[in-house]
Amino acid sequence: MKKIYIILTNTGTVLSRVIKLYTQKEYTHVSIALDKKLEYMYSFGRLNPYNPFFGGFVHESIRHGTFKRFKNTTTCIYSIDVSDEQYEIIKNNIKEFKRKRRMYKFNVIGLFAVAIHMKIKFKNSFYCAEFVKEVLQRANMANELPNIIKPEDFKLLSNLSFEYKGMLRDYDVKDNILDNIGA
Repeated sequence: MKKIYIILTNTGTVLSRVIKLYTQKEYTHVSIALDKKLEYMYSFGRLNPYNPFFGGFVHESIRHGTFKRFKNTTTCIYSIDVSDEQYEIIKNNIKEFKRKRRMYKFNVIGLFAVAIHMKIKFKNSFYCAEFVKEVLQRANMANELPNIIKPEDFKLLSNLSFEYKGMLRDYDVKDNILDNIGA
């Protein structure tokens, strides 16, 4: 048995304020991590922390990139127990996204379609919640999630365990053994 982590965040950027306005929820972004230290955290978001208009598949970090730039990012972190087989499926799918990252685009139209309760999906295009849901679906773990997905919908997963809530920059885990997913 292993754990994966669902990380809900709000950076306070203009985009996150717009998303918060139409979702009426505290958190506006979701990532998935394969380790408790969140060294292996992935999503679809800004490719450059200073440019909100170009997005795609991203390896995120608490201390680098977007989360470093937006130091007042708030978070709620959950863990999910997964079988060894599910963990390997998730890890391998993330490796595949990482390997083919140039072919993926940020689904900005789909993101804004959520505001009018529509699903607009393009091939090889995701926003954060679509990506995390896709990875979980491939491991047969997303049956409880709605078709039109928002970051806070991941709280609907029945097997979530609360880990942390507060400022992302203050999240710190000591003595954790990392599971490296490789290049």
